[in-house]
Amino acid sequence: MGRKAKGINAAKSLIRRRHHGRWLNAAFVTRLLKLKAKADPLEGSSQAKGIVLEKRQLEAKQPSSGMRKCCRVQLIKNGKQVTAFFPRDGAMKMVDEHDEVIIECIGGNKGRSKGDIPGVRWQVIKVNDQSLEALLNGRVEKARK
Repeated sequence: MGRKAKGINAAKSLIRRRHHGRWLNAAFVTRLLKLKAKADPLEGSSQAKGIVLEKRQLEAKQPSSGMRKCCRVQLIKNGKQVTAFFPRDGAMKMVDEHDEVIIECIGGNKGRSKGDIPGVRWQVIKVNDQSLEALLNGRVEKARK
């Protein structure tokens, strides 16, 4: 592009230069073309309801060694399947197959997975319309659905 235009009639070429430069920025392109919402199984929303298909344990990435408790969830809104993490000890025992759960983003960098769990971007926060936190602390009994 060469040097930046200066002077009294430079506005149009400066605008064109700025426009071209912005499209070289990946974050700008992603935001403008709404690529995140298109690829996101939750379709841009912060939380989504789903049905537990199976419970599974995933191995943590190096150098950690542990089995992270997760489950496969099929979203009600679009039928897509995602893997969700159970936070805290004993959370896996509170959830059975075919339970209705609410999942939310796990809070990793740029919407990616967090910590040593490979490919898991979501976590379970509610089971059968009851808070997982309250179930684990013994404040409420698990509802039958």
